[in-house]
Amino acid sequence: MDARSAALVRANFRTVIDSPHGPERLISAFYGHLFAENPRLRELFPPAMDMQPKRLVTAIQYMLDHLEDWDRAQKFLEQLARDHRKYGVEASHYDLAGRALFAAAHTYNGPAWTAELADGWRDITLLIAAAMAIGANSDDSPPYWEATVVGHRHVLEDLAIVRLQSDSPIPYQAGQYVPIAVPQRPKMWRYLSPAIPANPYGEIEFHVRKVRGGWVSPAIVNDTIVGERWLIGGPLGGLHVDPDSGRDVLMIGSGTGIAPLRAQLIEMGQRGINPRVHFFIGGVYPCDLYDVENMWQLSQSNPWLTIVPVCEQKTNPWWYPHPASDAPYGMHRRLVGNLGAVVASFGSWSDRQIQIAGSAKMIADTRRALLAVGTPESIISSDPV
Repeated sequence: MDARSAALVRANFRTVIDSPHGPERLISAFYGHLFAENPRLRELFPPAMDMQPKRLVTAIQYMLDHLEDWDRAQKFLEQLARDHRKYGVEASHYDLAGRALFAAAHTYNGPAWTAELADGWRDITLLIAAAMAIGANSDDSPPYWEATVVGHRHVLEDLAIVRLQSDSPIPYQAGQYVPIAVPQRPKMWRYLSPAIPANPYGEIEFHVRKVRGGWVSPAIVNDTIVGERWLIGGPLGGLHVDPDSGRDVLMIGSGTGIAPLRAQLIEMGQRGINPRVHFFIGGVYPCDLYDVENMWQLSQSNPWLTIVPVCEQKTNPWWYPHPASDAPYGMHRRLVGNLGAVVASFGSWSDRQIQIAGSAKMIADTRRALLAVGTPESIISSDPV
């Protein structure tokens, strides 16, 4: 695809994102064309599809951002296709999806549609369809595993730790995330990061915070019972520590976003030699640092690990029943401030491998803070979805 066509499609897609309800209009047109060509595909999706515009737009944007680094874009699209196997999507469906996306772009642009824009979108949709078909055909593992809830514990009023036992071991790597579906919300898949590394017994643990107005997380936090059965899809994502890079590690996590970082640290604790790791754990209030003492205990037997707690507020909120406790003796004192700003105040960390995990806003804010102090963008890792 030539540079002019790529720039034209990027600019056109930017108008979609910047327009009021632009993503919703484009994705609604996409599904309209897709289901019109093959109505049976509608059965593969949940009744409520409110999350789909955001997810699809994010995926298209990531692909457009990495056209010049096509290996990276193709790996992302192949991974996305492997993930879609849990819905029952097959490789042959991606030709239909490519044609539907092209038709949706035409519908969205209306009178602004030109021959040159059509050529650019045709190339883009062919690339997407081909890469995803390859991904769908490249994996012969099960599209999902079944697991039984064996533990459910409220850590905070809006945060629960759920432990499960899968029927067979799930081959994820520490730092990855997996799609899950719960019986209260069938077909409404959501992505969670295991908080412990994989093991041969099929044990897995998730930390879940209730999202206000959400469909799935409130059901997990409030209604999960021991004995119920979950579906867990194939692993995705690529957060990892490269032991051969010669670089030490900076990890930055907030809230339940610490899970993929925590899993990596537990796995590293099972090895003999590791790079030095500084782990900044953030939250709004001290009570949000619900797992900081466990991580500090891990650091006591692993001198390569340093735990630094950071809170935006010095004290717990009025509704929390306990005052903020002092940090355990020997742990770095709790710092106060915005997590990204606090980390950046120590310098650029340009000699590190850097991982950021948390909400999309937290990741974006922390990335900006690091770039502002000279951190090379190439050493910063976070998952795109």
